[in-house]
Amino acid sequence: MKLEVRNITKSFGDKQVLHGISFEVLSGRALGLLGRNGAGKTTTIRILMDVFHANSGELYLDGEKFNQRKHLIGYLPEERGLYPKKKVIDQMVYLGRIRGISKSEAVANSKKWLKRLEISEYENAKLETLSKGNQQKVQLASTLVCNPEIVILDEPFSGLDPVNSRILQDVVKELISDNKLVIFSSHQMSYVEEFCEDIVIINKGDVVLAGDLEKIKRKFGENQLVISAVNYNLDELEQLLRNTLSDIIEITGKTRNELIVRNIGNVTRKELLTRIMSQNIEIEHFETYKPSLNDIFVSQVGEETEEKDAQKEGAKA
Repeated sequence: MKLEVRNITKSFGDKQVLHGISFEVLSGRALGLLGRNGAGKTTTIRILMDVFHANSGELYLDGEKFNQRKHLIGYLPEERGLYPKKKVIDQMVYLGRIRGISKSEAVANSKKWLKRLEISEYENAKLETLSKGNQQKVQLASTLVCNPEIVILDEPFSGLDPVNSRILQDVVKELISDNKLVIFSSHQMSYVEEFCEDIVIINKGDVVLAGDLEKIKRKFGENQLVISAVNYNLDELEQLLRNTLSDIIEITGKTRNELIVRNIGNVTRKELLTRIMSQNIEIEHFETYKPSLNDIFVSQVGEETEEKDAQKEGAKA
């Protein structure tokens, strides 16, 4: 399947929060939907879910206008919405039924997912008696109870310890392998990098970057290197390079242990290395810079002033 978001706009009163959002999601290739608080991610998701209607723009699935009612969608919201005083199994079956599956299928699917997430022992417990992490696992099980074709996960790892996080990571990978259409939104960039082949970064209602994550990393790292030395700490190395090699390299950043430099002298890597070593620098590390997703994200939106959450504004409208 291919889901296309074409030029979506949305306003709440006088405040326009989406300014023409466009991207696409393919089955079997999870999409990371990223942005700071208030960027427009939740508004976009709610339009995909048909909770909000866009002011303009269209959604297409496999070339036809997307009708959410004809497809099973599993949505895990950032804000939790289950019933704390109800039994786990009862509300999971209820949610499966209202999504259109039979009672017997809802019961079977509920038991399957509770077992898969290692919380079968709690099926007859009230949700409020469970730990925060187990409540989150019940929320995920409820999201998947209808065997959805499209899965939207908003901050799914919230409240999970490392062991439970690993279980959830395995489940997400299984969904992708099963050729589900997966949209994954999180501020935890390491998880996005692990699952998502494609990303979309939204800032103040605009798409500022979208595409294949590995290609984006290569582009952002183009013509840049990381360098460290045995005989100089980073500050000393930085000062030395600025004083002696500013004609061919530009310092663009630092990691914990390395300098990030850009080759501005149009010289080969061999020539660059020779010039560096001629300054009595004993090289420890010298290789192509491959930026992390966090580096890329900060470069796109990190200097912007964080705004109020767009959904709060929408609620007031």
